Amino acid sequence: MPLIVLWDIDHTLIDNAGVSKEIYAAAYTALAGIPPVRPASTEGRTDRLIMRDIFLGHDRPEPEWAAIEAALARAGEDRLGELRQRGTALPGVREALKAASMQDGWVSSVLTGNIMPNARMKLSAFSLDLLLDMPVGAYGADAEQRPALVDVARQRIRNHRHLPAETPVVLVGDTPRDVEAALTSGAEVIAVATGIHSQTELAAAGAHMVLPDLSDTTGLLELLNVLAEQ
Repeated sequence: MPLIVLWDIDHTLIDNAGVSKEIYAAAYTALAGIPPVRPASTEGRTDRLIMRDIFLGHDRPEPEWAAIEAALARAGEDRLGELRQRGTALPGVREALKAASMQDGWVSSVLTGNIMPNARMKLSAFSLDLLLDMPVGAYGADAEQRPALVDVARQRIRNHRHLPAETPVVLVGDTPRDVEAALTSGAEVIAVATGIHSQTELAAAGAHMVLPDLSDTTGLLELLNVLAEQ
């Protein structure tokens, strides 16, 4: 049965070891001319909202989005080597992505608050990008709010991979915002407690399926197959 699987990146597929916050700080510094006095607040939000809040929090006018996106991309590119040294792919991720990519009729892509260049940079640091259908994913430049990204990905996949309109969509993510994005857009969600939120917190947010991590490839595939058949 066809299925669309959309994976979050930070703290779901990889541990970025603080590099993400350094990217936001560097982008702000490049645009504002001074470094921020406090780190960015991220936790499942899109790059558009994260950068807007940094400028508002420092009483600075927000630049045009094109300038912000370019600064973020430069800052991300500059930190590829740092991410490779300090970060890591999370347990079971490589096996999970490989297994999903081999399923007949499935499209396995990303749904992330990162802009596309930085999403690709983060995944390529650990050679995970080749296991995902990156062009049809949804990224932080596509919408301000995470739930809207689900429809972006749906439409891209339907247009370019020609799956039926009724194909189920499953989000895999680590925050209550991932859960909210799924529930408010008619998608299913598998939450993983590999970020700062516990299994109990993710269940309280509304996730019916919560895993400690992605290390059980067989169990994960069983869950995804059940959702594909609904």
